[in-house]
Amino acid sequence: MNPVIAGHPSPLGATVLDGGVNFSLFSRTATGVELLFFAREDDARPSSVVTLNPVKNRTYHYWHTFVPGAKPGQLYAYRVHGPNEPAKGLRFDPTKVLIDPYGYGVVVPKNYTPDAARKPGDNAATAMKSVVVEPSAYDWEGDTPLRLPSSRTCIYEMHVRGFTRHPSSGVKEQTRGTYAGLIEKIPYLKDLGITAVELLPIHAFDTHACPAGLVNYWGYQTVSYFAPHPQYSSRRDPLGPVNEFRDMVKALHRAGIEVILDVVYNHTAEGGHDGPTLCYRGIDNPTYYMLEHGGVRYADYSGCGNTVNANHPVVRRMIVDSLRYWVTEMHVDGFRFDLASILSRDSTGHPLPNPPVLWDIESDPELAGTKLIAEAWDAAGLYQVGSFVGDTWKEWNGRFRDDARDFFRGEAGSVGRFADRMLGSHEVYGHKAREAEQSVNFVTCHDGFTLNDLVSYNDKHNEANREENRDGANDNKSWNCGVEGPTGDPGIEAMRNQQVKNFLTVTALSLGVPMIVMGDEVRRTQGGNNNAYCHDNEANWFDWTLVQKHTDVHRFVKHLLARRLLRDVSHEEQRISLTDLIDKANKAWHGVKLNQPDWGPHSHSIAFSAEVRSEKLFIHLIMNGYWEPLEFELPPAAGGWRRWIDTSLVSPEDIVDWKAAPAITGTTYRAGARSVAMLFTGG
Repeated sequence: MNPVIAGHPSPLGATVLDGGVNFSLFSRTATGVELLFFAREDDARPSSVVTLNPVKNRTYHYWHTFVPGAKPGQLYAYRVHGPNEPAKGLRFDPTKVLIDPYGYGVVVPKNYTPDAARKPGDNAATAMKSVVVEPSAYDWEGDTPLRLPSSRTCIYEMHVRGFTRHPSSGVKEQTRGTYAGLIEKIPYLKDLGITAVELLPIHAFDTHACPAGLVNYWGYQTVSYFAPHPQYSSRRDPLGPVNEFRDMVKALHRAGIEVILDVVYNHTAEGGHDGPTLCYRGIDNPTYYMLEHGGVRYADYSGCGNTVNANHPVVRRMIVDSLRYWVTEMHVDGFRFDLASILSRDSTGHPLPNPPVLWDIESDPELAGTKLIAEAWDAAGLYQVGSFVGDTWKEWNGRFRDDARDFFRGEAGSVGRFADRMLGSHEVYGHKAREAEQSVNFVTCHDGFTLNDLVSYNDKHNEANREENRDGANDNKSWNCGVEGPTGDPGIEAMRNQQVKNFLTVTALSLGVPMIVMGDEVRRTQGGNNNAYCHDNEANWFDWTLVQKHTDVHRFVKHLLARRLLRDVSHEEQRISLTDLIDKANKAWHGVKLNQPDWGPHSHSIAFSAEVRSEKLFIHLIMNGYWEPLEFELPPAAGGWRRWIDTSLVSPEDIVDWKAAPAITGTTYRAGARSVAMLFTGG
């Protein structure tokens, strides 16, 4: 692989060209760079070293070289020389082997731990290495991102490994917990009726970035923003994860299911000042991270020890390049940005009115039409739900979660807030003249109780996390229906089932994009743990025996989502705003008496009627959060009312096939305690 050839500064990363590979790395403050080649991932010594000449192999702050004969699959890494002066923010350590920030693949030695990257001394044998990848060397067979309308989208938040790792999954043993394993379960997803999977982080991450004896299961400790997580691949060759991930995307697209990635551009696995040196810290620490007190400390707006300096020009470009890569080369359909409000902060941590990186993402033509979803808050108190910058960003609506929980647990004063959430959270989003689908509505997500646990526990039970139950949120707005945890009481179990169906119903029927969590459709439990980030075991895995155990809930979700896919999308196609949609609709609020809604603090019920003109349909939705049955007056309906949903009824009467909905006689409807009923006429 010698002699050393100058190469080119662009593009960054390892680029396969005729006759070899061009390598380019940005480092403003480095004094020297060595490019290392390895034969195997756990080799203690490189098979070859290319020392870059600071004159010949450096243009501006880009270190580069062309290596003849290098090919896809080659393992490589860097050693970067420079001053180790933490007081100035400089933390160079040439004894540490570093992966490429733009590397498309990563391999992890079997004996990897972050300790060797944290302690003094050479760590080559245990260091992660990058992989040379040729992105165009894959047959997509005509596949492209699906671009499904948001108004017909239903998101299923899921964990790649947890979805099929359980022995009951029925997936072949060698593919359990992998991208390939997920492919085997696509028929289940298709049958359920979801239209998009939102995958917890699949960017390569450090599974050891966790307290001793536990595992970083969720994946919010990124080491590479371009490489798929190698341990989710059933293939052992260096290029296997890239190709297996693509196989999964292609198979999901064939089933009409979009792929949304949960991305973590706010912090990395390198942690705080005592964290491991894996990549960015050892390449150009003051460029990649927000630093404080002259550089000696890492700003921590993420709660994870460091904060990515997202609005630095070089880091901005890396983030946009990463997103472009996943869209153009890996064909993903969208992104959910973890702690997205951090991306609105400048290098000193102050929120910006027009954050450059957010506008870069939104205005990039390669990303046009890609679904962009913000978790519009951060760990330092910046909360931007309803005010996140941009024209097309959707937002996780945390207020929908909280107000729906309050309503069905009987919290005083929740009716007005909950009613607004059902109609797209107009008080939150109406000022932005955006479509209703700006709001991503959910009651549960990976972070917190599962839906089963929300109705089974009043308190968190996180003892297994080894933090003496101090971690995780204390206020979960949950109600255990009378007993803490599992019970054999049939009355309590019936109420829990009913509450689960209540939450699923309002999530699916509200204006906005609904999101449910893996396993909520079969009452998956985490035993009351509301912060199960560190357990790669059956406490987190999808137990497939629950599909039969809770077949009534599973059936309920299928019927809910099947009808949603038939809804009209003309308002989205015409870009009708949420305000226009609400103001121009033929609608009315009611209480137990027609046209007499009770918005008072002691009210626990509300009813809503509306005309869906495009479908020649008139609906009447009754939501009773009260602990006793209530009799609701019904509006007159030509042709009479028919009942689609009543969560107080046992399966299969709780939800029926739309065309087989039974007729309702009389001028009133008795809604059971803590129930939801939907009646319709026409359609």
